[in-house]
This record gives sequence, structure tokens and C-alpha cells, in this order.
Amino acid sequence: MKLFVLLTAGLLLLSGHTQEVSGATGANRPNILWITSEDNSPYLGCYGDKLANTPNLDKLATEGVRYRNAFSNAPVCSAARSTLISGMYASSLGTQHHRSQVKIPAGFKMYFELLQQAGYYCTNNAKTDYNIAAKRGGWDVSGSKAHYRNRRDGQPFFAVFNLMISHEGQAGAKAGKTEFQVSPKNIKLPPYHPDTPVIRRDWANYYDQMTQMDGQVGKLLSELEKEGLADNTIVFYYGDHGGALPRGKRNIHDSGTRVPLIIRFPKKWARLAPAMPGAWAENPVSFVDFAPSVFNLCGVPIPKNYQGIPFLGEDGTKPREHVFLYRGRMDERYDTVRSIRDKEFQYIRNYSPHRPWGQHYSYTFNVMPCMQSWLDEFTAGRCNAVQAAFWQPKPGEELYQISSDPFEVRNLATESAEAARLASMRAILRTEILTTRDTGFIPEGMFKQLAGSKTIHEYAQSPAYPLEQILTLADETTERDPARLPGFIAALSDPHPVVRYWAATGCLILKENAAPAKTKLEELLADRSADVRLVAAESLAYLGEAEAAVKSVAAVLKSGNLHEVLAAQNTLDFMWQAGHVSLPEVKRMVAGTKLREPGDRIPTYFLEQP
Repeated sequence: MKLFVLLTAGLLLLSGHTQEVSGATGANRPNILWITSEDNSPYLGCYGDKLANTPNLDKLATEGVRYRNAFSNAPVCSAARSTLISGMYASSLGTQHHRSQVKIPAGFKMYFELLQQAGYYCTNNAKTDYNIAAKRGGWDVSGSKAHYRNRRDGQPFFAVFNLMISHEGQAGAKAGKTEFQVSPKNIKLPPYHPDTPVIRRDWANYYDQMTQMDGQVGKLLSELEKEGLADNTIVFYYGDHGGALPRGKRNIHDSGTRVPLIIRFPKKWARLAPAMPGAWAENPVSFVDFAPSVFNLCGVPIPKNYQGIPFLGEDGTKPREHVFLYRGRMDERYDTVRSIRDKEFQYIRNYSPHRPWGQHYSYTFNVMPCMQSWLDEFTAGRCNAVQAAFWQPKPGEELYQISSDPFEVRNLATESAEAARLASMRAILRTEILTTRDTGFIPEGMFKQLAGSKTIHEYAQSPAYPLEQILTLADETTERDPARLPGFIAALSDPHPVVRYWAATGCLILKENAAPAKTKLEELLADRSADVRLVAAESLAYLGEAEAAVKSVAAVLKSGNLHEVLAAQNTLDFMWQAGHVSLPEVKRMVAGTKLREPGDRIPTYFLEQP
């Protein structure tokens, strides 16, 4: 076994995995049990939630270390899992869009592949959903029967168990359910949710699901004890992103990205723990850091392409001061959001400020009655300003102090007292975007056009991607400042399609104030890029050219690739809401549309409108 480990380490070093670590070595290595629950923020007793009934996780917290500031990088499962499995930001790989199946470079190995090479038996029970196309290699076992007990005698294991009982698909209360462990009337609603019986019922049902999830965690921990493995196994428990109810999952605020993280170290491996049992760890950590941290614990070198910082082990890594968060397409709806979160503040930049947080996600509306209830309250004019904000265009920038405003409803971005902090966090975010070569500023429909035979990650690493120019332009669009229009007009003629796209987006955000750009925008209706044509068309609809705009959108619906058509459907929806195209015409345009997910959802939504 010692010879095997030495040979493995040598091969990893030769293949570019050059960072040495000082965790366990030889046959004397810890097992890792990794328990993931779906769609839950820290709604646990051990995190101070007085309504939660989670005895097993509360006990685990007394035996382990709780992380107060753990984050999922992305607020939706597939993009979050891309980050976990690859050790890289999904926004760097191009996998930030939900269910996109993007190819990544062939030389990039998933964390379980490297653990396998180091002698670990790696199992996954049972969800994959990594958002990455063309999988290479595989788990030793993946599926509902995957279990660590099937390994060779003496072989260390890394085992994932994924618990789905708290998923949003089960969080909504079923019709007729009347019995809840927490009475709906005792639910303390977040300030952004209006007070309706439907919303209270869904919250009460969600607490029921969390208790069931806690019971499943208890069974896994009990099983580990019965197998006689608890004394040699480091246990991780965490949520795969924020909570299931609206403004949780899919949103970049803490309600969508902050997760519970508890790690228990047996006495044998206590030296690898960051604190004593029952203690809190305050330093920010995020999913991109998880795989490097496991490598540190298991004595596996960290590949050069991994972007995370290990927060566990004996190498003395300096803790993070902040984490980098991102949101791309969620289901069928496009949005571009980036964020920095440190221990005290969250800074958010909304690169689609003309779109609301609360777009119509077909799946959520189908499975969660409270989403429709919230929209009904807004439509009826019964929401206060905080509750209504979810359904309205977003501010370009947001800044929140978490200790005094845990629900993030008081935006400090315009307060002069926070000007210095705002500028600092804005600069940190810019550095993260540029350093990681963020692909999220490239419209999804352009991926193949720009990358050709390469992956979008490889393209974004090259000088052909003028990210600094694009980011400067994108930043200016969020300002909604008509004084920026001359710069947008000039950029409408840029040779790079992504630059033209963001220039046109700046004009769209300005709406009628972009009138001096009308001639240039009309020229873009013949642009080589469908994504550029779509933004130009929507902008022109505000400048009195709705007929030409609709004609341009219709052409993309007929001839575009999947993601161009999806962008066209979104454009059509907002043009309809703005009164630039009638519902009967929209229905005619989408009738008979047959596309795979998510391109099939918006046509159904249109056709269901009365």
C-alpha cells in the first residue's frame, strides 16, 4: 500500500499536480462521509432556528465544528455541483447556467477521480447533476445501491449520500394537508414574504421536510457507528444551496447561497480540525474550497487548475476574507448576477437590472403554491415595498450588513456612509471576475460560435476574449446613466459580438433615453449574432419600432440554436409585458414549438395565458 501511494503521488506530480499537502499518508488515512441535503439554508436548531426540530444535526454540531459563513457559490443545484465536483468556479468553466451540459477541458479531473488514484473507494448515492457534458471516468459505484461497505478490506472510502426530502419539489404543502409539527400560525415569516395562509402552510410543510431530512441524517450516522467506522471517519454535512421557498433557491442573497456546514472529526483525526467540538468557525468558505480541503485531509496533491483554497488540514492555509458568488440562467430564465460576501457584508452587482428577481419559473410555480400566492398579492397591490421588490426591476448594486439586516432588505449601496466600503467591494468583485476569466458575460447562444472546437473555458482563457473591455461596459450598463450612451453607441460598432451585445444591453436598460442610438440599433437587426439582434430588437421596441423588433425575434425563433431560441422566448415575454406585442401574436409565434428543456417551458407558459 505504501508503494502504491508513493507511485500515485509521483504520477500526480508528473501530470501537473504540484501542490504538496500534509494531511494523512500511507494506509493510515481518514474515511470521508459526505452527507448533502437539498435546498436548505441553516434552518436547524443548532443554527439558532427556534422552530426547527433537528435533533440529529443538533447533536452532530456538539460533536463537530459549525461554519457560520459557508456558501454554495451558485444558488441552484447543477451549477453548485459543477463547482463541487470540479474544484473550479462554474463561471470559469462556463457551467453557471442551470442544466446546460457544457464541455470542460479533457485534462481537468473531478475530485473523486483523484481520490480514486490515491487509493480511495469512492461512491455516490445517488444524485449526479454536475452540469458537465461528456463525463470521463466514474465513481466506483454511483446509484441508489452505492455504499462504502462494498470496498476492499482496509481500503479508505469517500462516500456521498444525497438527501432529497427537503427539495423544493416536496417543500410545497399538498392540498388537504392539515397537520404540521409547527402550526402555520406560529411561523415567523421573513419580511419579504407577504402574510397569506398559503405561504404559511408551505413554510410549515418545509419544516416538516427538514425534520424528515434530519431523521435520514441520523440513520446514516447510526449506520456508520454500527459498521465500526465512526472512529476513523470525518463526517461532512451541508446543504447544496439555500432554502427551497421563493427568494431562497435561485437568488444570490444569503437566503439562496448560505448553507449549513457541520464537520465532525473523530479523536484520531482531531489534529486536522479547525476548532474544538461544539465550536463555531467564522471564516468564509464556499463550495470551490471543499475538494481542496478533502485533498488536504487525505494527503492528495491539489491540481493546479483547482481554484479553491483548502480550509482544513495541517498546511496552515490563510483563511479566506470573502467568497465569490454567481448566478446565471435559472431554469428557462436568463439573468447575470455576481457577488462578494465576507463575514459582515454582501455586495451584489446586477448585470440584468432591467429584469426582476421574480421571473416566471415554470417548475417553481407548479410545485410551490406560495409562489403564485406571492405573485397574486403583488398583482393585487397588497405587497409593501420590501415584498414588492422581488417582482420589480433590480437595483444595479446592492450592499447589505448581515448582522443588522439578516434578510437583506435594506440596500446600503446608495448611502454615503458606505461609499468607501462599496468602492472596495466593487473592486474586489472586479478582480475576481477578471482573475477567474468569468465566462458569464458571454451570451449562452454564442458559446459554440466563439469557442469552435475548444471548450468555452479554453476560449475565455485566451486573449480573444476581451473581458476587461466587456466588464467595463457591463458595469456601465448597471448605472442606468444616460451620460453613458455615447460610449454605448460607439461600442455598437465593435468587431467583437460580446462587446456589441453589452452595448445594446446598455441601450435597452435606458429604454426611451437611448433614442440617439436608434440608427445604430437598426443596423444591428442584421448582426451576425442572434443574441445581439435580440437585444437590439427589444431596445428598438421602446423607440417606436415594435413591428421590426417582433419580426427580428420571430426570425430567431425559427432559425436559432437552442439557447438563442430560449433568449428569443424571454425577449418576447418582456416585449409582451411592455405592451410591444399582443398575446394572440405571441401565441401564434410559439405554437408548435418543440424543444428540449428548458426551451419547452416558456411556450407552454404563453399558451396557458388567458
